[in-house]
Amino acid sequence: MNKQLLWFVIFFSVLVWSGINPKDQFTWFLEVAPALIALPVLIFTRNRFPLTPLIYVLILIHCVILMVGGHYTYAEVPLFDWVAEVSGGDRNNYDKVGHFAQGFIPALIAREILLRNEVLKPGGWSNFICVCFALALSAFYELIEWWVALLTGEDAEAFLGTQGYIWDTQSDMGMALLGAILGLLFLVKIHDKQLSDLKG
Repeated sequence: MNKQLLWFVIFFSVLVWSGINPKDQFTWFLEVAPALIALPVLIFTRNRFPLTPLIYVLILIHCVILMVGGHYTYAEVPLFDWVAEVSGGDRNNYDKVGHFAQGFIPALIAREILLRNEVLKPGGWSNFICVCFALALSAFYELIEWWVALLTGEDAEAFLGTQGYIWDTQSDMGMALLGAILGLLFLVKIHDKQLSDLKG
């Protein structure tokens, strides 16, 4: 099985599973919508602007995180209920995994697009701009959550996933910032090698 086919098998398997009797149908749609948008974009750009294998894998991981959160709602993912019980906490922190990924993965996507289009050169400034992009994307997502809540009222509670935590929005953006910084710290060498292979 080639890598591209495997990617699609994993994507659609998890998507179908997540859509079967989700905790809340409206929340499921809201949570998986970014993955559903990403799929045609990736298909459309595959021949014209193929991404590195690292970026495709990271996008798939992010999609899976979204689909799992959509199935259970972020506040009720069973594994993280168990983690909360074991650690003595009272909050399911699966949403923090999602927001960490929301920084980690977009920062590297932005890096690839900016470097390949020669908008920036590798180094400190490109990393800074990629972190800023990831943080801006995270802030924009928080605005989307707010707008959805205003439009739908109580139906958006599971989508917001604040679980009564007044600093939820700020901590979400903080996790995205941390994810962006760590992604660039740990994956730049692998990413640079794959970018070089793509050119060659």
